[in-house]
Amino acid sequence: MKFANIIVDISHEKLDRPFGYIIPKELEDKISIGTQIVIPFGKGNREITGYVIEITDKPSFDINKMKYIIRANEGAATVEKQLIELAWWIKKEYSCTMNQALKTVIPVKKKIKNIQKKTITLNISEEEAEEKILKYKKSNAKAKVRLLQELKDIKHMSKELVVDKLNISPSTLKALESTGDILIEIENSYRNPVNFNNLERYDIILNEQQKAVADSIKKTMDYKKSEKANVHLIYGITGSGKTEVYMDIIDKTIHDGKQAIVLIPEIALTYQTVKRFTRRFKDKVSIINSKLSAGEKYDQFERAKRGEISIIIGPRSALFTPFENLGLIVIDEEHEGAYKSENVPKYHAREVAAKLCNITGATLVLGSATPSLESYFNAQTGKYKLHRLTSREKGKLAQVSVVDMRKELKNDNKSMFSMELKQLINDRLEKKQQTMLFINRRGYAGFVSCRECGEAVKCPHCDVTLKAHNNGKMVCHYCGYEEPIPRLCPKCGSKYIAGFGIGTQKVETMIKKEFPQAKVLRMDFDTTSRKGGHEEILSAFANHQADILVGTQMIVKGHDFPDVTLVGILAADMSLYASDYTAAEKTFQLLTQAAGRAGRGKEKGQVVIQTYSPDNYSIESAAKQDYEEFYQEELAYRQLMQYPPVAAMTEILIQSEDEELLDRFTDALTKYINKLKEAKFKQLMIIGPAKPPVAKINDVYRRMIYLKSLDKEKLIRMSDYIQELINTSQKVKGITLQFNVRE
Repeated sequence: MKFANIIVDISHEKLDRPFGYIIPKELEDKISIGTQIVIPFGKGNREITGYVIEITDKPSFDINKMKYIIRANEGAATVEKQLIELAWWIKKEYSCTMNQALKTVIPVKKKIKNIQKKTITLNISEEEAEEKILKYKKSNAKAKVRLLQELKDIKHMSKELVVDKLNISPSTLKALESTGDILIEIENSYRNPVNFNNLERYDIILNEQQKAVADSIKKTMDYKKSEKANVHLIYGITGSGKTEVYMDIIDKTIHDGKQAIVLIPEIALTYQTVKRFTRRFKDKVSIINSKLSAGEKYDQFERAKRGEISIIIGPRSALFTPFENLGLIVIDEEHEGAYKSENVPKYHAREVAAKLCNITGATLVLGSATPSLESYFNAQTGKYKLHRLTSREKGKLAQVSVVDMRKELKNDNKSMFSMELKQLINDRLEKKQQTMLFINRRGYAGFVSCRECGEAVKCPHCDVTLKAHNNGKMVCHYCGYEEPIPRLCPKCGSKYIAGFGIGTQKVETMIKKEFPQAKVLRMDFDTTSRKGGHEEILSAFANHQADILVGTQMIVKGHDFPDVTLVGILAADMSLYASDYTAAEKTFQLLTQAAGRAGRGKEKGQVVIQTYSPDNYSIESAAKQDYEEFYQEELAYRQLMQYPPVAAMTEILIQSEDEELLDRFTDALTKYINKLKEAKFKQLMIIGPAKPPVAKINDVYRRMIYLKSLDKEKLIRMSDYIQELINTSQKVKGITLQFNVRE
């Protein structure tokens, strides 16, 4: 006998209460995850529709009290079915509960008041209106007379105008409506966060290379469901016009009666991206992002469901827009870390998008100047189709120079700006050209390095940097190895060894001191936290209200400023020594993207990379803007250490407010995993347990266990065993587990 857990309404408020039903024998082949079914509900057994979210052999309560499903609505191929099917896949793939997966994919349906537009119309002839006016004059009903006289001339008036300007009360309107003198028409209006429709239409003729890529992708788009997703990777150098290619493919998608989702990594990109898309597609475009109000978000999902828009642009949450006829998903800057969720379930938008394309028959297009190692690996092994854009639309690739900051120190320059960068900034100020200064803060977490020789202290077992702790020790957050912080550099004996740090405010202050004539703008979390903050700063810089823009990684993502001819990269080493196996990849991507901001206009651009590790392969490859060279070097490292994409890896985060209980449980769990490994998963690698980079947050202690395998399916099965242990064990009160699949 099989049982189904069913939700009766697709909304967050109802998800915590699934209802258990028996699947009749004759319906077993017709019911799957996401199927819309009809069930008897409540004491009166009224027939209502629901959705199957789980099929199981175990009844959720007493089988004698359970009811049978009446029938399956087989023809109901709704967007809800697709989203539930997607949630089930997320549950299995990312080791979370079905409830957590459903709350991720189903748009929030808070009860938000609709904006209503009310129009007052005269519902009688002019002759009848004259008679009524005479009648109301006799009874001294001045408000009624006033309104009918106005409507006799104007015919239609908005309710706001009637109430505010004519001073007509709601009771008077109700009385006139009840006698049939007027008609009050109500039209629901949706909040629209996009206000670029007055812009001139934007059409562009693709160059030969762009057209070849777009045509090649369009030929594969048949919108049929398939076991293998139709995925394309566009590897195009900075400024090669990837967005133009996306728009051409979207044009076909809309022409075919389908809809498109465009994912972008940062809210900072929305302004420029939406502006370009709206000029091309006008009111077919809308956006979703975290800066929108709850009402604005709700309305965009409603507009999408009703088919009033064809393109939605936004971060990873836009992936779950309830389009009925999804035909295309574009993920721009697909290498970005922002596509990985930091909350449970810790899904990656790229993988979820591929699954959604499986379910809907849509095509997935990924684009980047610095593709993630995973995507390029998939393209090399035939899982994705690879397309290249190798020439810039406007301008030429910038000239890049690498400055060895160890030599600057030897030449007694203790400033954060090298002599070369100072000279070039002065030159740009004289020429009235613009400069961007990028501070590479990503991954900074107290690594210890030498300013004399550039060496950072690494773990001998995991090849990631050790992190400085307040107790005077350096710790590896993968395996737990530790050693004291040295007073002298272990490589060259220099005393210039310490933790490394630099901030945007400090850089801004130093710029103003060094170049008092310069107008400076700063773009970081503090200056962009309020609504519209990104747009204000970007717009001001584009309008030459500043000579220099100082910022973190948000300034290097896809922005196009033709008058920026100099990019200075300060502290390129910061992300290089993050305690993570992807540190070199992140560094290469950031530096290449930053270099791509210079020379996008008529003037040739220059880039200065300041580093204490000029010989590192990621910095050398970024300076040459040579992705292939970097990929080969980095892949060899991943193969050696068995890191993704060569192997699959799952991080298990264990948390508790009781540190003693946490350590006891973590040890017991490690023994259980080792026992399972010996019995079923001999090739599995287990690393840890260890303390993560932040071992305590809000009085909650944290530990990590890492699992690696060449077979991803084995990791998923191991995670299932661990989940089952947690669900059946009575000894896990006060302990929580989170699974993070690295891919």
